[in-house]
Amino acid sequence: MSNYSFGSGSPKSFSAYPRGDFDLESGTIKRVRRHKNSPFNPIKMLKSIRNRLQYFYKLHPLLFFVVSLSLGVTIFLVITVYESRYRIVNNYRTSDTDPENYPFPKLRNLVMVAGHSVYTSSSCGKVDKEDSWLLESYQKNPGQAATFLAHIKEGIEIAAKDEAALLLFSGGETRKTAGPRSEAQSYWAVAESKGWFGNEEKVRERALTEEHARDSFENLLFSVCRFRELTGSYPQNITVVSYDFKAERFAQLHRSAIGFPESRFFYSGTPATSNAKQAAAKGEALVRTQFQEDPYGCQGALHRKKLGRDPFHRTIPYPIGCPEIEGLFRYCGTAPYPGFLPWVQ
Repeated sequence: MSNYSFGSGSPKSFSAYPRGDFDLESGTIKRVRRHKNSPFNPIKMLKSIRNRLQYFYKLHPLLFFVVSLSLGVTIFLVITVYESRYRIVNNYRTSDTDPENYPFPKLRNLVMVAGHSVYTSSSCGKVDKEDSWLLESYQKNPGQAATFLAHIKEGIEIAAKDEAALLLFSGGETRKTAGPRSEAQSYWAVAESKGWFGNEEKVRERALTEEHARDSFENLLFSVCRFRELTGSYPQNITVVSYDFKAERFAQLHRSAIGFPESRFFYSGTPATSNAKQAAAKGEALVRTQFQEDPYGCQGALHRKKLGRDPFHRTIPYPIGCPEIEGLFRYCGTAPYPGFLPWVQ
């Protein structure tokens, strides 16, 4: 018997059973495919997605068009909203960096006195007389003029206690027969004639006017914008002075409409004349209902009322002086304004 060595000089070995699966029926060997660990190929992936989209387009061309259009519009709107928000916030921060550009950069709080009539007398010695004011039919009550003085005095006294407050008398040229005289200027002139009720040195230099508002909502919104024009920033706190029966309208409806925080909003109301309280409460209930249905006063009866209170067709300058809330000025809806508000951060 021969001995075979299997050393280095031995012939090459062979496999008696080749690798793979042997098919008995065909007598062939099925080779096993090795899985290649190919790296991620974005080009192939994009081609695959393109092929699938082409296939879907051939099967459902109309549906493909609708889906593509909807997706494009959605992307456009998202980009537009975020770009607009970024631009507004960036502009606000940039404009606020140079306080010397504004006459009252150190004032932080707003005290707004809402106007209710125009003073028409040529003499300032009759400010407490009803015939010195242009009154609507529902305002012709004994003691009505005294209520206007009470508002003016209340606003001055509140501002006198807060050195960081800007006092604004708000109200436009609302009465045609009064000529081009505003409610705001009337209140300022009356305050001047009364020596600012003993607070001239404390208040006069930081008491100004907002002369375009045509209703209570605009009293608030326009005064906020006017504050921005004068100080370069938006108020940290707001105090509104008006009649006590209008508290809910201002402190709830109007405040909510502009999204101002409740914890930083204050209301100071003075009473109506005793013989007008019942009628005032009834009228106020109607106006509240209207603002509940139309929070921004841009439709129906409230809109028509504003047009009637603009006899000289004054061009409203806002929101040029407060570009950060331009969207709020343009907004007209029943739901709260969904856009950017500088005081909500």
